[in-house]
Amino acid sequence: MSVPAHLDPRLLRAFVAVAEELHFTRAAAALYVAQQALSRDVRRLERELGAELFLRTTRQVTLTPDGERLLPHARRVLAAQDDLLAAFAAGQGRPLLVDLNTTGLVTGRRVLLRARELAPGCELMARYESGLTGAAADLLAGRLDASFGRFAGLDAALRSGLEQQPVRYEPMAVVLPEDHPLARLPEVPVSALAGETVYAGAGNPRTREWTDLALRLFGGRSVRLAPPQPLAVGDEEFGRVMAKTRTPVLAVVDFPPMPGTVRRPLVGPVPLSPVSLVWRKGLSHPGLDALRRAAAETARAQGWLTRPAGAWIPAADEAVMNPGH
Repeated sequence: MSVPAHLDPRLLRAFVAVAEELHFTRAAAALYVAQQALSRDVRRLERELGAELFLRTTRQVTLTPDGERLLPHARRVLAAQDDLLAAFAAGQGRPLLVDLNTTGLVTGRRVLLRARELAPGCELMARYESGLTGAAADLLAGRLDASFGRFAGLDAALRSGLEQQPVRYEPMAVVLPEDHPLARLPEVPVSALAGETVYAGAGNPRTREWTDLALRLFGGRSVRLAPPQPLAVGDEEFGRVMAKTRTPVLAVVDFPPMPGTVRRPLVGPVPLSPVSLVWRKGLSHPGLDALRRAAAETARAQGWLTRPAGAWIPAADEAVMNPGH
């Protein structure tokens, strides 16, 4: 058996669960993971150690001599990890800091409100900082704990330190000056924006994932992205800047109203903004547990993860929003 420089404790936990149950299905149920994922973790551990840990037949699972030798060591490592986490449990009394991007967006706010109901003893504090690109840097630095947004739009270097849970396919919209020719339509076909200049956060380093989504949506449709505008913090300032430019704004259907504008859903096809709950890897906090449960409950109750027929999302987002496929 070779000795790697590092072993992911998750792999050891998968091994111990199978060793104790001697049954992959029961072990997966005990860990609340899919059997396929559990088998994958055990195979990865075997590769990293250079040893076969289980003998598998159609009738039974048994430990090999290397598996028997590893088991007491794996149990001690996991016990030490559990002791470490327990020692810092008092730190979990601190607030969980959750970035909702802006005060008017519905998705994150609904999830946060439900999480507060599920964990009344936890303090879940809302922040209104930025888009997910900006929030991701703060998540990795520990200045924020969770955020919402388009995970596939982040650079791979940022994604590598983060976890995500799909929450919603949010229909997209356009915010128009109320006297704009398209404002009279109840819905705006994406093709009707041809020749228009649309603001989608270009130049804002905190919302690159949103600008990337716009570029993918408007590619080949003769829609120009508006040049960078002064960075406006807060709904009021953003509305003031947009009122001066009178530029249509790419948004979502729950985007907060702005004076002198109308919000119209986009159709033909219905473009969707993929929204995930995002947090840094390794974060342990009861507030995060409540937030994840609230996200799953709310998405199920609202049908947020059901895609309308013929709707559009970028191919890059498919794997993120459908991780089991």
